[in-house]
Amino acid sequence: MTNKSMGGHESPVAQTTTWLTPLEIIRALGDFDLDPCGHPNWPTAERLICLPDDGLAAEWEGRVWLNPPYGAAVWTWLDKLADHGDGVALIFARTETAGFVRQVWQRADAVKFLHGRLHFHYPNGERANANSGAPSCLVAYGERNVRSLHDSPLAGTTVRLTPERSAA
Repeated sequence: MTNKSMGGHESPVAQTTTWLTPLEIIRALGDFDLDPCGHPNWPTAERLICLPDDGLAAEWEGRVWLNPPYGAAVWTWLDKLADHGDGVALIFARTETAGFVRQVWQRADAVKFLHGRLHFHYPNGERANANSGAPSCLVAYGERNVRSLHDSPLAGTTVRLTPERSAA
């Protein structure tokens, strides 16, 4: 039985758990120094950390692009990005979740809620037929990334945040 609330990329019968960011998003946001969840031959940043290497355990430098593994682990990745303080993450816009409250509402500098649903790409570069199954947002940490979201031509609504910077 398939859970109808899951997006196509979360399907328990999916052929892959690797869903690549549409490159037009990367191009719209500018150059990144590091993608700790990179994929070979998918140019998201100058330096890619690809499996089997552990991007979460690696040292992060410069401006980071992050399309983290989805699921409960996403918040561990966002915690590291928030601590790093310089980057943009692509996540689902599940604004009511405890993780979103902690890592976005309380720590991020801006969020761009993307209009429409994204079509990710398979590891071979082919665009997925189905959309992501949920709304997505870009989360900015650091002032230059706030400007990047605001100035990008991507269809969406950017919200500037005043992070609480607390463990509330």
